[in-house]
Amino acid sequence: MTTVVPTSEEDPALSVFRFVSDLSWSDAGPDVAEPQVSRLCLEAEEFIATGKWLELANLIVPSAEVIFSKVSDKDVESIFTIICNLVTKTENPDEAMEIVKVIIPEKPIQPQIEKPAVRLKIWINLYNLLETPASRFYVYNKALELSVVGKVTEYIIPSFKKIDSFLKDWKIGIPEQRELFLTISNILKENKSNAKDYFKFLTNYLATFNGEDANVLEKAKEGAVRAIVEFVKALDIFQCDLLDMPAVGQLEKDAEYSSLYKLLKIFLTQRLDAYLEYYSANSALLKSYGLVHEECVAKMRLLSLVDLSSDGSAQIPYELIKDTLQINADEVELWVVKAITAKLIVCKIDQMNQVVIVSHHTDRVFSQHQWQTLRTKLVTWRGNIANVISTIEANKITEDGSQAAQGLVVR
Repeated sequence: MTTVVPTSEEDPALSVFRFVSDLSWSDAGPDVAEPQVSRLCLEAEEFIATGKWLELANLIVPSAEVIFSKVSDKDVESIFTIICNLVTKTENPDEAMEIVKVIIPEKPIQPQIEKPAVRLKIWINLYNLLETPASRFYVYNKALELSVVGKVTEYIIPSFKKIDSFLKDWKIGIPEQRELFLTISNILKENKSNAKDYFKFLTNYLATFNGEDANVLEKAKEGAVRAIVEFVKALDIFQCDLLDMPAVGQLEKDAEYSSLYKLLKIFLTQRLDAYLEYYSANSALLKSYGLVHEECVAKMRLLSLVDLSSDGSAQIPYELIKDTLQINADEVELWVVKAITAKLIVCKIDQMNQVVIVSHHTDRVFSQHQWQTLRTKLVTWRGNIANVISTIEANKITEDGSQAAQGLVVR
């Protein structure tokens, strides 16, 4: 295995260039190769001496492509670590960006690209060397493209957990965010990753269409359909704000997708009986979207139980649960336990009185009404806490006064 070890007498970039030039010209024979390599190295030395880092990058990178097929993965990483370090040599952000684009060209990545996993690692290391948001976003975007084309998405998926902090750093516009969220959601879908993560980025994508006109919203239809199907299908997602999104709302009167929108509305606002009625007229539609009736029934039973909990009464009779969920009497407690396990309700089961006492439930939708309710509760709690503090302070003043009076009597 060949390893490049830069010496103290020579700039690391020049050592790397000499090495990759020797490899590039190795097939031409020594008589041709040696003068060519010497000439190129002299040119590289001049660029290093004069601080022309972009020109040096343009000289090194094309030659370095040959190493992907001729040296080990570890050596490839070592060589490109030194090449990528060129972005730190310049103090000009624009020049650093141009160097980045030499290392990672703007042109579309081809499917036959060599060693995509190794390149992805190199590009992520390059990302960490960069200081400007624009250059970081460019590298990350190309890394996403590489992961898809090279079929190595498993290496980029862990970074999705940091997207929120990345967005704060990049400060990119809505169109860029839209494309980013769509790309990530597509990757997660193809990778069959966590359904919640896929649904999260898909809804983030749809949210970027808020405030757009009808012509732009039209582009979101496919994503909106996917989001509805995913919400209905996912057995661990019970809350969303899809109904508040214009990208989804446009489907309500759409000739092709209005029935699908109605299904979403049933899952978010109605109970099992409404779903069963819908299914009797639209069974073929559900099947066409890959939705399983039995799974839909199970989910609607849990959502119907949540709906009973939100009716305002803290006590739900077993009989009402049985009728609403359309189950046998001996299954009531089983479904209550399922709702507890799914963290949809917090409750106590009173077997003696045949009631379920609910202390908390999860809202299926969290729209303006829910925010207002939460705000009212917070204001009330704040007022109660203020009253408690005032009472404590008043009692403390009274107690201090009594102790002072007792001290006067003693003297």
